[in-house]
Amino acid sequence: MNAPGLSLATRTGLRGVSIVDTPDALAAIHRPDCAAAIWRRQPVAGFSDWINGLEPEQLPRARMILRPEGVRAALWQLCESAGTPDCDFRHMLVEDAAALAAIFSGLMDATYLRVRLDVVTTNACRRFHVDAITARLVCTYRGSGTQYGRGGQGRDPERIFAVPACTPILLRGTHWPEFPRAGLLHRSPPIEGSGETRLLLVLDPVDDPEDKV
Repeated sequence: MNAPGLSLATRTGLRGVSIVDTPDALAAIHRPDCAAAIWRRQPVAGFSDWINGLEPEQLPRARMILRPEGVRAALWQLCESAGTPDCDFRHMLVEDAAALAAIFSGLMDATYLRVRLDVVTTNACRRFHVDAITARLVCTYRGSGTQYGRGGQGRDPERIFAVPACTPILLRGTHWPEFPRAGLLHRSPPIEGSGETRLLLVLDPVDDPEDKV
């Protein structure tokens, strides 16, 4: 999927964050100085209007552990179950999420993925933090995107950046074998009371398919 370009705030840059223009370039996450990589993409006309116009109950949602090659079929069934309208944009959503799963599993050499499609209307994960995982890919298809910035010693970032909708961000977690920590923190944007509904795809690498979701 082509997605909206990065906001002006994101283009200004931040040490430890790589802005890339191709999926292959997300491999920047393996560089010692890279705590996050953001894939800058261009918009597809009509997709945002379509997904923003759906009722929240029509948005696919689930938490499951799958082999990467099983993501497409699983997401298709989720859309069927949710009553997501069958159209070109639904195909685009499924194919893009499946492609991101393949890209991410290749970068992480992951046999399995923990796949989450979350429909969020509250302040989920509103505190700035680093996830207790190796790495995570997040792509917000509807609503406000992930916020991030540099912080440390219990302090929130002074400058907060936002990832545009449909733009994937790949983040290191605390289990990434790199010290010292880069100090890059992130959070879900606080939206409670705004009436906003977000749809986000979250991918984590999994070694043992028996791990709890």
